[in-house]
Amino acid sequence: MAGVNDARLYLTRSSLWKPEPIEVVGVWKTGDDICSRKREVRSLCVRGSSSYQSVDRIVNGNVTGINGTVSPSMGKSNGWKNEKSGPTHNSMLGRFVEDQFVFRQAFVIRSYEIGPDKTATMETIMNLLQETALNHVMSSGLAGDGFGATHEMSLRKLIWVVTRINIQVEKYSCWGDVVEIDTWVAASGKNGMRRDWVIRDYSTQQIITRATSTWVIMNRETRKLSKIPEQVREEVKPFYLDRTVIKNTNDSNKIDRLSEETAESIRSGLAPRWSDMDVNQHVNNVKYIGWILESVPMNVLEDYNLTSMTLEYRRECRQSHLLESLTSMKEAEVETNLVSASSCRADLGSTHLLRMQEDRAEIVRARAEWRLKGKNK
Repeated sequence: MAGVNDARLYLTRSSLWKPEPIEVVGVWKTGDDICSRKREVRSLCVRGSSSYQSVDRIVNGNVTGINGTVSPSMGKSNGWKNEKSGPTHNSMLGRFVEDQFVFRQAFVIRSYEIGPDKTATMETIMNLLQETALNHVMSSGLAGDGFGATHEMSLRKLIWVVTRINIQVEKYSCWGDVVEIDTWVAASGKNGMRRDWVIRDYSTQQIITRATSTWVIMNRETRKLSKIPEQVREEVKPFYLDRTVIKNTNDSNKIDRLSEETAESIRSGLAPRWSDMDVNQHVNNVKYIGWILESVPMNVLEDYNLTSMTLEYRRECRQSHLLESLTSMKEAEVETNLVSASSCRADLGSTHLLRMQEDRAEIVRARAEWRLKGKNK
């Protein structure tokens, strides 16, 4: 097998962008044609020039789409070093743009990240959002010894936990597609933090996914929520960017609680595995999506795309717990289309509940929208 010392691959964004070399991150099996192996690359770092022009238009703090003329300041990724593991290569962590407020990273969709219809799944998208967020913390120099925790948080045995996330998908990427993800943070009330993302198709720069989330702090030993210490607030405050990616998220609109009487389908006996746990010793929040979809009717999974999903996390889950998934489906009503602010009109709406099987304690409430596959916008 031939070795690769400095593999580079060229991708063209659009006529607005000058083709530039993209450093390929990681090692993959080599063949006669290096470019033909791009699907096996996990992550790309784009070394953009100062002449790059953003194709997002930012109006009054809102990301509104393409065709803008804003030209962000292209900062370099801060060096991050973990004393135990040594220096981390900048190209593995993406880069900062817009005066260091926005972190950007690109990924290639792998073959095992797609579903039966050959496109990325909602779980894949959520995993990429989580990866970008963690790399944002690492690249900023804030990372302590926890899973995304800052230095001051680690000293106080504190961790971040997500309480709510809303994700809206305009288009699912296919195997081999390259996506570019931007993420940034802002304050959310007195004791919360908001993290937003946008995902673009790398070749067209069209925004294909938007997401926003709310995070609070929990003590990793007592498992109780905590106020944000002033020292932690001072750490993260310089990174805050007051920009909204999803309008009219209707956070005040609570998700209805399902029961045996209101649920159309119930799936019991769902058991978390050891591999479902994360370093904070509870089930990773992405895993809940798969269990929620376990109770969705098969004809919906086969014939519809999941275009929007809102999840409210109510308690953590451990490996020893058995879970139940409840779902209720209904036809979407345009005038009460509360979840999605995207250009996609939903054909179906659904409400979900994931709960403990033994005492029926709530773990996650969710609401989703579905659109018939192949239907024009």
